[in-house]
Amino acid sequence: MDYTFHWYPAFKLLPKMLVGSITTIEIAFLSMLFGIIIGASLALAKNSDSKILSSFAGAWIEVSRNTPALYQIYMAYFGLGTFGIYVGSFGALLIGITFNNAGYLAETFRGGLRAIPATQMKTARSLGMNYFQAFIYVIFPQLLKTVFHSVTNQTVWAILMTSLGVIVGMNTDLMGVTNELNALSFRTFEYFSLAAVLYYLITKLFLGLAYLLNVKLFRY
Repeated sequence: MDYTFHWYPAFKLLPKMLVGSITTIEIAFLSMLFGIIIGASLALAKNSDSKILSSFAGAWIEVSRNTPALYQIYMAYFGLGTFGIYVGSFGALLIGITFNNAGYLAETFRGGLRAIPATQMKTARSLGMNYFQAFIYVIFPQLLKTVFHSVTNQTVWAILMTSLGVIVGMNTDLMGVTNELNALSFRTFEYFSLAAVLYYLITKLFLGLAYLLNVKLFRY
């Protein structure tokens, strides 16, 4: 093997990769925020008595869970143009990951709701609470505890899925920056090794924060 490692130039450009890491975290955070909101709405729609809402939610869940995330990002970047809607690489990546997250989280929330006895809602209503109050003060805390670890895992998956942005020209996230640095220097092993370490540290940092939050919220 005659490959000579050059780590110094790679470490010298590490600040650029760190800036890309911030964009990666931003996309993952936004995709999870929107994914949770949409996923919760889909879960409620799927369980509703309305056939239209239930069918719409079912179709979203089926497509998002049974097609590749890469396809969903491509459809956001190229497919929406068919209808005159044009989004940049950042928007396409965010839409694709959010769409994927929402489908998986919808099923997570549906499973969490099924794990809570129906008598909880009936009891809360019998105490004078309206439906919204009963859901917020009685159902939601139990649901959060039930789905917390699943949502944590989905967040890690969202962080790693941001790397797919490179296929639609995303060049400001961690993988995009790494790919550009590699194209300029051809130091593939060095730059992608540093990127792997940064992805690992980002996910470990998040898991550490999730563990502390879990201890704080669910100590009893």
